[in-house]
Amino acid sequence: MLSLIITFFIAVFLFNNNIYRQSEWLIFFGMLVLWLSIGYWQKHHAVKLYSRQSHRLYTFLKAYVLLIAFAAFLFLLFPLQEPARNVVAAIIVAFPLLTVPLNFLLMALIANPEPAAQASAPEVSQKKPEIDKHIKYILVAGTGNLAESVERHIYTHQKPGFEVKGFIHCKKNDECFVAKSKVVSDLKHIHEYLKENLIDEIVIALPVNRYKKIKNILAAADYFGVRVKFIPDYKGLFGNSYKMTRYGELDAVNVRQLPLDETFSFALKNSFDKLFSAIALVLLSPVFLVIAVLIKLDSPGPVFYCPIRVGRAGRPFRVFKFRSMCESDHVAAGALSTQKNDPRITKLGRILRKYSLDELPQFLNVLLGNMSVVGPRPHRSYLNQQLQESVDKYMIRHYFKPGITGWAQVNGWRGPTETAEQRTQRTQHDIWYMENWSLWLDIRIIYKTIFSRKVHKSAF
Repeated sequence: MLSLIITFFIAVFLFNNNIYRQSEWLIFFGMLVLWLSIGYWQKHHAVKLYSRQSHRLYTFLKAYVLLIAFAAFLFLLFPLQEPARNVVAAIIVAFPLLTVPLNFLLMALIANPEPAAQASAPEVSQKKPEIDKHIKYILVAGTGNLAESVERHIYTHQKPGFEVKGFIHCKKNDECFVAKSKVVSDLKHIHEYLKENLIDEIVIALPVNRYKKIKNILAAADYFGVRVKFIPDYKGLFGNSYKMTRYGELDAVNVRQLPLDETFSFALKNSFDKLFSAIALVLLSPVFLVIAVLIKLDSPGPVFYCPIRVGRAGRPFRVFKFRSMCESDHVAAGALSTQKNDPRITKLGRILRKYSLDELPQFLNVLLGNMSVVGPRPHRSYLNQQLQESVDKYMIRHYFKPGITGWAQVNGWRGPTETAEQRTQRTQHDIWYMENWSLWLDIRIIYKTIFSRKVHKSAF
């Protein structure tokens, strides 16, 4: 902010020499508010003084690019005349040229506040333990997989300025996932270790059932005034799909928290589904007409087949399909799955099913709100009951609306569910899609449905 103020005054005196003009002050306050807003949005206030110079420079450059982008957009809406335009250009150019050197100078002064004193007493500094006051020293309680994950997170995701001093071994029989050289103490000697070493924070990475050991660590931390973080292994228990929340005044964990549980994501997918389906129905209306005529010419019976399927939250709904079987055989279809080379399928029906053209009327289901464009495929009620009993976590797929196409289908798991592998793989792919949903993923699946041979290869 100081650099922005300095560059403003320099620019005014260079190109205008009149600091009392209203337009220049409006530019200054506009850019100042813009810079402060970008800084607050990118959390510049959270960047520590002991952060690496490279990290601070990267943070500044991101904000600077955003400043240029927003400023350019605003000045396109509100064009400026000279000399105000020259003032803005000078600020944009001079701002980073002044900010970067000032930042390095400030960090040099902070890192070496008393260089003369340090030079005059080298013997004293050598006798003290080598401790960097800008580093936050962390001790991890535990040596298991969770403890190893904590160390990896600190060095890959945490801001610069953190250092893991070592690990505490809390039980002899525990499996050790960290290097033995990094184990600096055991639980019995934690008081001695904290007394002899500077530790800013203890991270407890132990199973939640180790109550006694956790309390001993907390007692030692309180005695020496050390901060504590506790890392519960919810990921090992619930996987990736969980979210911390509140249940009244109690802490709670939402198990199976999915991306579409967020209001914005749900609204985004729903809007995309409706818009895409409306466009598809308009563009494909001539195709619908041709298929309807061909069905009538191919075999007697109605154009559409509307069986009952199980939808979101286990609610039944009527799905629209182009008829691909003989009319009398569709009555029995509710109790018998389609087989490969099924004699009930008509000649035209084989073509429709091969290229999934019989599914096109389901865009009507999307507009009605029964289905999505992408999602787990809907099944018959009797098949649902069988799969619920034979496939682990099968009913989770009913958290979403069923789809016209899905992640399982574009990965080759379309068609029969005769073997245990087919049933399991289809369910696992559906659950993976639900846990990793994004609008881009939906677009990828739609593209693969249309152009991938793998989708149509397993159709019959």
